[in-house]
Amino acid sequence: MNLLILFLSVAVGVLVVYLLKPKKSITQLLLSFSGAYLLAITVTHLLPEVFENSSKNIGAFIILGLLIQLVMDYFSKGAEHGHIHVHGNKFPVILFVSLCLHAFMEGIPLADNEHQELLWAIVVHKIPITIVLGSFLAFSDTTIVKSLSLLLLFALMSPLGSYAGANISFILEYKTEITAIIIGIFLHISTIIIFESAENHKFNSAKFIAIVIGFGVALMV
Repeated sequence: MNLLILFLSVAVGVLVVYLLKPKKSITQLLLSFSGAYLLAITVTHLLPEVFENSSKNIGAFIILGLLIQLVMDYFSKGAEHGHIHVHGNKFPVILFVSLCLHAFMEGIPLADNEHQELLWAIVVHKIPITIVLGSFLAFSDTTIVKSLSLLLLFALMSPLGSYAGANISFILEYKTEITAIIIGIFLHISTIIIFESAENHKFNSAKFIAIVIGFGVALMV
């Protein structure tokens, strides 16, 4: 069921892009909500779990995750937190590969079906990211068939990550360390979404409310 939910989260984002054509401001509010939700779930559920089941060096793996995401940001141009900055209308392959790698890794902790709260955190994060990605594809030189094929591939990444986490012995053996790396990735992405400056450094009340709601919903899970 988790695999289907992960896949459908991207499908929902695609339908929103092609049927509703949402404004950028609405997408940004969804991103703010998802970033807050993801951060709260990471802090309240994943962090206590890895420190409870880990060695004394687990903090190093969290820092490694932060560094990995910094490197991926260089190639993805910040697409994981809602920004695609490219020149021209040609879709950059390396950006898409980086985005798929991120989606694959975030599916790994869901392999044991013990993190339902994280499942929904990833779902609410993936929908606005898909909207951003789908909107770029819709207005690029990419054909509709190729665009939908790329989005289908992106939709399969998190389910594949979850499947790999349940069946690959290396991932099973080092589950805690890999989860710690993914925590570092989540911390980087969610804090960038939440704390990045608003336009002209003005206080954005709508974004603030979306963040508070995201925190509130996560704390009630």
